[in-house]
Amino acid sequence: MKIYINGSYYDKSDAKISVFDHGVLYGDGIFEGIRSYNGRIFRLEDHLRRLQDSANAILLKLPLGVKEIERATVETVRVNGLKDAYIRLVVTRGMGDLGLDMRKCRGNATLFIIADKIELYPEEYYEKGLTLITSTIRQKGLDQVTPSVKSLNYLANIMARAEATAAGAQEAIMLNAQGHVSECSGDNIFFVKAGKIFTPPTSAGILVGVTRQVVMELAEEKMGIKVVERNFPRYDLYSADEVFLTGSGAEVIAGVKIDGRTIGKGIAGPITRALIKHFREYANSTGTPVYDEKLEKVK
Repeated sequence: MKIYINGSYYDKSDAKISVFDHGVLYGDGIFEGIRSYNGRIFRLEDHLRRLQDSANAILLKLPLGVKEIERATVETVRVNGLKDAYIRLVVTRGMGDLGLDMRKCRGNATLFIIADKIELYPEEYYEKGLTLITSTIRQKGLDQVTPSVKSLNYLANIMARAEATAAGAQEAIMLNAQGHVSECSGDNIFFVKAGKIFTPPTSAGILVGVTRQVVMELAEEKMGIKVVERNFPRYDLYSADEVFLTGSGAEVIAGVKIDGRTIGKGIAGPITRALIKHFREYANSTGTPVYDEKLEKVK
């Protein structure tokens, strides 16, 4: 594995950043989780647009222009000879001192890119679905550092996922301060009722997921279903015909049990299965190409 750090490539064992980097000391940075399918990087422009928006929100100057970061991302996948990959792109504030003052980070921000393989859930889960619980940890409010910023501060999400693991579940639902469903620890959430699809709006305190947006587009274009964005309580999940999650790692996957309640028939429902099919077809046929025909074949 070759890991990109600030313009150079390092073996995994040699890939290091300073202990004085504010990303390490304070979680002061941003990231994107990106997928490539069949030698094409999925919605790369959308991910980099969100990266730029997150950087602007936390007063972080990207060390390279967006087009340069795009080229570095493509090259990192190519250098590692990958066709289907998970890409972790991270930008930190850079090296500073032990204080909070970002002005002490006088150098450029740190940029590193990892390209590897991932299987978040075994294939069998895409038929039988996931078990979910509601976390005791609430989503951050919009009056705080908004969840729309994909920051390195993921401790609340990690603790929510730990609650799910302790309960024998695969994912945790996070509510906002008003008690509305926000999102899961690592995924956006949808439910189906009477042939209609619903999902929390951005005002519920969600990360506006790239996969979420694609699924909303596919639902309308391929199935004629316009997704409704509105606030809703857990009751709407408990009484739903289907529940499904979306994310770069999970893609599209059903939630079939929530807080001990079976959802629908307890397996991935017809709308969820159709969206999984449409998503996989779309993901494997679009995106930013990694390999030119003149380059040697991918491994």
